[in-house]
Amino acid sequence: MDRVELKIPIVKTRILTVPNQLTILRLGFLPFFIIAIHYDHYNWALWILIVAGLTDGLDGLLARGLNQKTPLGAYLDPIADKLLMVSSYFVLALKGKLAWWVAILVLSRDVLFLAVSAAILVTVGYRPFPPSILGKLTTTLEILLIVVVLLLQIHPAHWLLVARRGGANLVGLCVVLSGVHYGVVVARRLSAGD
Repeated sequence: MDRVELKIPIVKTRILTVPNQLTILRLGFLPFFIIAIHYDHYNWALWILIVAGLTDGLDGLLARGLNQKTPLGAYLDPIADKLLMVSSYFVLALKGKLAWWVAILVLSRDVLFLAVSAAILVTVGYRPFPPSILGKLTTTLEILLIVVVLLLQIHPAHWLLVARRGGANLVGLCVVLSGVHYGVVVARRLSAGD
């Protein structure tokens, strides 16, 4: 009796690329990061943050290197970054490890960016607004401040306390400046019809 092979066409999808899977994994780290901070396991929180940062860098490299940039990745990657940032600042402020004014500025800026992006998407369609140097600097400083706060909980040292105070002021300033800059750039581009 002859065997009949049934060939099922394999549909290749560009949704679950390796970079997108890494981004989804990064989103999966989020509850464990929050739980670690809530239960004062700051060393675990720091390790989770480091692994999340590595997957963030790796997904970008792979997306470019393997030519696996996707619309899903373009939306999902910054959402994963913002969720980690917002939850970090909120939980650390809630635990009294970070000043509320800094957390409120960071949260407000990210909510404002999200609201403006959604409004632009709904009203005029997709418009790319790549991050500015100031925006990237602000994000880097925000991450460094989280690392300093976590390190301060693991190893209380005077220099970390000074770094937290100075870092909070610097992050606050950069958040305000990058928010104003973003508003001006978006207004100019939309009025020019870009």
